[in-house]
Order: sequence, then structure tokens, then C-alpha cells
Amino acid sequence: MPVFSRLPVAFASGQGVWLTDVNGQWYLDALSGIAVNGLGHNHPRLVAALQQQVTQLIHVSNLYDVPQQHELANALAKRAGMSQVFFANSGAEANEGAIKLARLFGLQQGRENAKIIVMSDAFHGRTMATLSATGNEKVQKGFAPLVSGFVRVPFNDVSAIRALTSDKEVTAVMLEVIQGEGGILCLADGALTQIRQVCDENNWLLIIDEVQTGVARTGRWFAHQHEGVTPDVMTLAKGLGSGVPVGALLTHDRANDVFHVGAHGTTFGGNPLAMAAGLATLSAIEAEGLLDNAQRQGVAIRDGLSAALADEMSAGLIMDIRGRGLMIGIELARPCTELVKQALAVGLLINVTHDTVVRLLPPLIINDEESAELVQRLSSLIKVFLSRAS
Repeated sequence: MPVFSRLPVAFASGQGVWLTDVNGQWYLDALSGIAVNGLGHNHPRLVAALQQQVTQLIHVSNLYDVPQQHELANALAKRAGMSQVFFANSGAEANEGAIKLARLFGLQQGRENAKIIVMSDAFHGRTMATLSATGNEKVQKGFAPLVSGFVRVPFNDVSAIRALTSDKEVTAVMLEVIQGEGGILCLADGALTQIRQVCDENNWLLIIDEVQTGVARTGRWFAHQHEGVTPDVMTLAKGLGSGVPVGALLTHDRANDVFHVGAHGTTFGGNPLAMAAGLATLSAIEAEGLLDNAQRQGVAIRDGLSAALADEMSAGLIMDIRGRGLMIGIELARPCTELVKQALAVGLLINVTHDTVVRLLPPLIINDEESAELVQRLSSLIKVFLSRAS
């Protein structure tokens, strides 16, 4: 079905941060399969774990106990400071589960028409409920009527959230700490702490979508940990399986035990292969110091781009270079989607989101030399693009 606008390239193999196409050309992967391939390509620890698991079990279903689920759930709960875990197959499914959980929580609190506060420019998925929670009219177009029960406020506006405390049907706040699809927009310092306080004062759930930001992408296990806040509900996917489809829904405190037997489920979620991928991913991140590497390389890339593009920033052609860890956005003063094909031509994989923001999501394993190469290739490309456009 014609639902993807694909770039004119097909890849045959990969090693580390590099991909090779079917014609033997090499590309520096600064996108990681959209924040999925945190360990890069052909990582030995991941490959070995998957090979071993394939020879044992791939799938048995959740009619039976799956020991690897307990192991990965414990590993995630320990790192997040949370309590319970449900495994799904994707970020959209994890977010769909979070929405269902919030509604059931609301009903248990006597809110028969539970509402969830969501943000402008948010992106939570493409299922009907997550599409409705998303703040992008382009991806919603054609799918009305959307699911009701969502109240939208401006991102980074805590006062707008406080203004809704008089609405007795509100049951949760759902947000991303850094909006990936929304243009690498970060919550202001202190905002998450204030939102946590509002939720506590009103017995609301705080739901944090860490699908793109989680699993070391920002230099912490989860982006909300930069502010020392623990959510009631957290969703994960993308980087958790390093390419194997897996999603997770974590709960804590008042969100524990909201689901009962039969209230939610999945056929494929939590299968042994996906669990092996998740365990190998967490193990590699810890053993190889990739949390620290993500922070260090992120600073190096942002500083390198700021220095290389200083003239363009002074001239107002580049509005901002922002992000955390290896989640970086370069906002230009004009639409720049054509940069994606131009980057491909010089052996660089990038993405443009929100029309004007170059999005970088390099593998967590990127090293000093590769970060410098990324800065050189991208800054040269942007300079040429801006000089021609002006």
C-alpha cells in the first residue's frame, strides 16, 4: 500500500554506525532507524543473544509463563524506580494501553467520562486512540470522528494544565519530555516537577511517553530522570529491542493493579525473542558505558554544529540547535525537507521533522571520530543549502 514515501536506497548490511546499500555504498547512520538501533548494526552482544534464543523458543503466547518477561520487567522496574510492566509490540500499543489504563483508573475513581490532558504538537502513535491524543492535524486528517476524551493544552504551559483542575472528569496528563516528531522541543526546566505536583494534588495519573526518549537516548535511562521525577505510567518501545519489535507499559504507585485479568492483553507481546533483545540491549548499554557516551557525544555534536554554523546562526538562518544526549534538533528558518535527499547523496542518513527541524538520532555507540564526521558532513550540507536558498 502506498503509505510510505521511501528514499531511493536499499540497504544490504550494517556495522556499527555504518550501513552499506545494495550497490556497496557506505552511509553514516545518524537516524538509528528512528531511534531504534541504539546499539548500531550487527552488535555482537545482541546478535549472540538473538541467535541463542532462536534455537530455543521464539513464541509461546501469554497463556503460559515466560521467564524472560520477569527478568526484563525486573531490569526495567529497577532502572525506572517503578513497579509493574506490561509488554506490547510497539510504542503505539504501549500508549494505547496507557490510555486504556487511565480511563479505567478514572472510572475506579468515579469519573465516568474520564478525560486525559494532552499537548500541542505531541505524537503518540497512529492507532485511533493514540492518533486522537496526537497533536498533529496532518496525520489526523481523514480519520474523523476521532476518539473523544482528550483535552489539549499548549506544550510547556503548566498554567493551562492548572486551569483544568476544576474539571472533575480529568484523570491524567500525558506528555513527552522531549517532543521528537514535534521538532525536538524540550520541556522547560522545572515544568515536569510542577506537572507532577498538579497530578498529585488532584489524584491524576502522570503518563510519560518515553517511546523515543527512553532507553539511554538522552544520556539517562529515561528522559524524565533528568529532573528526578517518577511518573505513574511510562511507555517504552523503539530503542528497547534494538530493532526487534517490543513495547512496554510501566506503572507505579496509584497506577499499579488498575488492570485486572482480561482487562488488557496481547498475542505477540513479551515473546521470548523480544525479551532476549531487550535484555541484551540493557546489558550492552550498561557494560559499555553508553549512558555516559550518549551525554558526551551529544554535547560534542551540538557544540561542533554550533561552532561550524555560527555565521548562519548569527544571520538568523538557523534558529536553534537543541536537544539532550543523542536526540538533537537543528531548526532552520525555512522548510528544509529536501536536505534528507541531499544528505543521502553524501552518505549521511538524517531526518527532517516539523518541516524545518533536522533531527539527529545517532546510535548510542557512536565514537569521537564518527561524531566529528557527522558534524563535518551535516554542517557542510546545511551551509550549501542555506547559501543556495538565500
